[in-house]
Amino acid sequence: MSSSHAGRRSSKAVLHWVAVHSLGVAAALFFVLPFVFLLLTSLMGDRQALTRDLWPDTWEWGNYAKVWHTPGFLTWWRNTLLYAGLGTLLTVVSSVPVAYALAKFRFRGRRLALLLVIAMMMLPPQVVVIPMYLFWAKQLDLSGTLWPLIIPMAFGDAFSIFLLRQFLLTIPDEYLDAARVDGCGELRTLLRVVLPMAKPGIAAVALFQFFCAWNDYFGPQIYASDNPAAWTLSYGLESFKGAHHTNWNLTMAATVLVMAPVIVLFFFAQKAFVEGVTLTGVKG
Repeated sequence: MSSSHAGRRSSKAVLHWVAVHSLGVAAALFFVLPFVFLLLTSLMGDRQALTRDLWPDTWEWGNYAKVWHTPGFLTWWRNTLLYAGLGTLLTVVSSVPVAYALAKFRFRGRRLALLLVIAMMMLPPQVVVIPMYLFWAKQLDLSGTLWPLIIPMAFGDAFSIFLLRQFLLTIPDEYLDAARVDGCGELRTLLRVVLPMAKPGIAAVALFQFFCAWNDYFGPQIYASDNPAAWTLSYGLESFKGAHHTNWNLTMAATVLVMAPVIVLFFFAQKAFVEGVTLTGVKG
């Protein structure tokens, strides 16, 4: 009797779990299935990839080797790592001091400065693309390189500054006051007290910036389209697709290789990213 009762309770618990999580499971499948289709197609042969088959007859792992050894693919990888890695580093280094000043300093024009940062967030990049291109390409002769996209990140990013400012507001002022009483200047307080406590927020900003740069297609198209040696993965993938428009398996394999680093990075930094985004905006 007791065993049957325990069985009914277990069944009810399973049904309850399914009912509560069914929407989440459905949403998960909605997002996961395209990636599964992408992966399976990338492992098919040339002919099978053009059919309606969903499961590979033979697992063609060599497709990834073919893509990897495609002329220019390693160059696109190197350029993308340079653009995303160096750009992220410059953005974080330049945005943290500004966010710290807006969050913890009291000075005349502070609200106006914050409004300007918010206004810059609302300004579409397409609005200023022509004057910026004329400046970088015509005045500084940097057309055909990625430097017009990397150098501006050394002067801060509006979204990163705002996000970090919101996170830094959650750090109690008492910690900063204690550091100042102990003789720390503002720079030392920032480096020794604020930065260790702001790691989740900095991680969130860094991931946002890295993903944005890694997936950027518009910027490389504007500045680097006339120089294949400066192409990034997002722009080079379009060229690869055009050259292999009948080889869907190779196109899918190239897409997987482009997506894999950001997916792996997100899973490893998921905890810090979620914590940073969750705590941001608690105090306004």
